[in-house]
Amino acid sequence: MKIIKKVFSGWIIPIVAALIISLVIRKFVFFNIIVPTESMFPTIMIGDRISVTRIYNKDKLKRGDIVVFHSDELKMDLVKRLIGLPGDKIEVKEDGSVYVNSDKLDEPYVSSGAVKFGDFKVPAESFFFLGDNRQVSKDSRYWDNPYINERDIMGVARITIFPINRFSILK
Repeated sequence: MKIIKKVFSGWIIPIVAALIISLVIRKFVFFNIIVPTESMFPTIMIGDRISVTRIYNKDKLKRGDIVVFHSDELKMDLVKRLIGLPGDKIEVKEDGSVYVNSDKLDEPYVSSGAVKFGDFKVPAESFFFLGDNRQVSKDSRYWDNPYINERDIMGVARITIFPINRFSILK
């Protein structure tokens, strides 16, 4: 009986506590994703594992953040760059340049220009997203509803954690 108590208090309780703590952290603090497409190349490559911090205050999102969100239209989770905030007027030009509220964005992370262009007005409580690899990215420009509601925002991608040789903080 003493041995069972010793094993229980020495092993079982710490293991169960560690599992509960890891589940709470994963549910409320951060999670990891594996990127399935090249839409964010060269910032994120196919197969990269990304650590994402959950975001609860959508007012903290900034233009240029790499965001993970759920698309009801596509019925899948996506990772794209935040371009348009609520109320913004977005212009994607034929030459690939992007203007927000008539100001040209400096986008050193973009690997290729736009194939599809157009004008967009971001509604309240919604956001507009583009991939960094604009020629292959199926992003806001292509969706029937080009805006993602703030309730569908899951988190901000922070770190490429795998493969090890690509370990880096995302910008």
